[in-house]
Amino acid sequence: MRIKLLPLAACLAVASGAAHADWSPSGFFFEGAVADHSGYSFNAGLVWPWNWRYETAGGLVTLQTEASLGQWSGKSATGRVSFTQVVLQPIFRYHFDKSATGFFVEGGIGLSYTDKVYITASKTFSTRFNFADTIGTGYSFGAQEVGLRLTHYSNAGIKHPNPGENFLQLRYGVKF
Repeated sequence: MRIKLLPLAACLAVASGAAHADWSPSGFFFEGAVADHSGYSFNAGLVWPWNWRYETAGGLVTLQTEASLGQWSGKSATGRVSFTQVVLQPIFRYHFDKSATGFFVEGGIGLSYTDKVYITASKTFSTRFNFADTIGTGYSFGAQEVGLRLTHYSNAGIKHPNPGENFLQLRYGVKF
């Protein structure tokens, strides 16, 4: 029973950290991704900005929370299989020019949950709950942005097997 409550507790912990954030979404995004062994995904989501900012000598660090709904597809022994995924993830973003335009790098660790255990011809997860570790870079121009991210999904060794899956994501976002 405790293991089943862990994803809920982790989601609440991440969400409670957003208490200082503006609850109005500031934008949306779409991501297309590829993984090893013919895997791919498509995600769509919303972004909530935090009121927190930290200026450095060369740039600006901001924080946002992202929530997305996605569809994974993988190759199984009998054909393609698909999985629906929900992700909640805080993302730190470093803007090189102290504004919301121009080049940025970003990263964050969040929570992921799939509708069933991810099982393909090459990988077998043991849990539907996983962590999402993301690093990326991109460019903001006005209300639009493009980016490239690498996201690793795994359960951090909570249960085995834990092979993890890496997705290289191409991202397009629009700010309201």
